[in-house]
Amino acid sequence: MLGAALITGLGLGSMYALLALGFHVTFIVSRTVNFAQGSAMMVGAVLGYTFYRTLGWPLPLAVMLTLLLAAVYGLAIERFLVHPFARRGSEAWLMATVAGGLLVDNIVLFTFGKEPRQFPSLWAQQTVEIAGSGVFIQQLLVPLAGLFIAAGLILINRYTGLGRVLRATVQNAEAAALMGIRVQRVIAVAYAVSTVFAAIAGLLIAPLYSVSSEMGTLFGLKAFSVAILGGIGSAGGVIAAGLLFGVVEALTTVQFGSAFTQIVTFSLVIVALALRPAGLFGQRGIVKV
Repeated sequence: MLGAALITGLGLGSMYALLALGFHVTFIVSRTVNFAQGSAMMVGAVLGYTFYRTLGWPLPLAVMLTLLLAAVYGLAIERFLVHPFARRGSEAWLMATVAGGLLVDNIVLFTFGKEPRQFPSLWAQQTVEIAGSGVFIQQLLVPLAGLFIAAGLILINRYTGLGRVLRATVQNAEAAALMGIRVQRVIAVAYAVSTVFAAIAGLLIAPLYSVSSEMGTLFGLKAFSVAILGGIGSAGGVIAAGLLFGVVEALTTVQFGSAFTQIVTFSLVIVALALRPAGLFGQRGIVKV
């Protein structure tokens, strides 16, 4: 049972890390975050279900179109909910993204329906034995996808032109603009990437849970907690915090029951941030005078 709980925790933690990486990407580029990230996860799961199950399209086509529409969703959030406020130095983008996410949640509620639906997947039914415990293959796909995406981010950041543009924007946006880099376009791409990460998490977790208009709310809150816990400016810290959060959550559920899961995990987050305000893997900012 302990081995199965650890595998489950790593799967959950990888999903939280994917969502939290979306917060990280937008924060380092623009110092803003997308509080509709949980909504983007729900949109990914709902679109995937609609294309694959309802319309009967092939799974690869359904996934590709889902991720494309998720990217468009991220671009729309940046263009209409973040940019108009951020360019004026206003913090109203925070509530705008929250409101936007709630609006999309309710639109999906009235169009997709309130009843949860099961996303069909053979991998969510077939099990393999690990450390004497049966584990669904789908549970293994989530951490594998998380590792693959994290490795891809590192390679893109270090060895591609896009990575150089991103690093330049992160280090000094004004200087990057003077060098001809379209900073606003970079920020828009960051938001598209963040919602694609969320949609991937939604597609991976949907077969293990039910698909509904409300599924992203708690997941989004936990992912933001993970981003803050790991140090939102550190990609490695966010990933490590996500895995830690998922494992603690799974072990708490096994040992004490699901009624105590949220109490224990969020209490630990509060204690950790009280001791390390910059996050477990973050660094305090240095102010030059």
